Amino acid sequence: MQIGYALPNVLTREVGAALGQPSDGALIEAIAQGEKGAMQVLYARHNVRVYRFIVGLARDESLAEDLVSEVFLEVWRKAGQFEARSKVSTWLLAIARYKTYTAFERRTDAQLDEHFAATIEDPTDGPGSILDKKDRNAMLAHCLTRLSPAHREILDLVYYHDKSIEEVAQIIGIPVATVKTRMHYARKRMAEFLHQTGIDRTCDA
Repeated sequence: MQIGYALPNVLTREVGAALGQPSDGALIEAIAQGEKGAMQVLYARHNVRVYRFIVGLARDESLAEDLVSEVFLEVWRKAGQFEARSKVSTWLLAIARYKTYTAFERRTDAQLDEHFAATIEDPTDGPGSILDKKDRNAMLAHCLTRLSPAHREILDLVYYHDKSIEEVAQIIGIPVATVKTRMHYARKRMAEFLHQTGIDRTCDA
C-alpha cells in the first residue's frame, strides 16, 4: 500500500536534528505539531506490524491495506490526544482493531473467518530463517484455525505482537482478569491440538 505520496521521505532538517533517533513517543509529539516527516518515520516503523495484525483478524489483504492507511490517518488526526498511558505500538493496534471491527460492521454479510492468516515474511530474514518460520507458522496456523476468534486474537497479540497481558487488555478493551482467563484456555486448547497432530510442542509460558 502507499501512504508516502503525501509525506516526505525524510525528516525535515530541524526535526531530524532535534530527534536524532526518535522514540515512538517523540515521533507522536512531532506529529502532533504537524511534522509530516515524523509521520513518515512512524509509518515505516510500524506499518508491517499493523498490517499483519489486521490480516490476522480479517483474512482480507485488500481490506488490510485500506485499513492501514486509515489507522495512520487517525494517528495524524489524533496525535495530540495521545496521553502516553500505553506504548505507541499498543495504541496503534487498538486503533487497528477498532477500524477492523468497524469495517466488518459496515459489511452486512461479513464475519470473521475461522482461518488464521499466516504471518507475513519479514524481508530482513535470511532464506533459512524464512523456511523455518514457514514450517512453524504452517503448524501453528493449522491449530489456530480450531480456536475461537476470541482465543485466537489473544494468542496473536501475545505471541506474534509481543504484547503483555495488560497491553492486550488495553487493545481489546476488556479486564486483565478476562485476558488471563482467555489466555489460559487458549493455551490449553492449543496444547491439545498440537498433541493431536503429533507435534510435541506447545506455546511457551
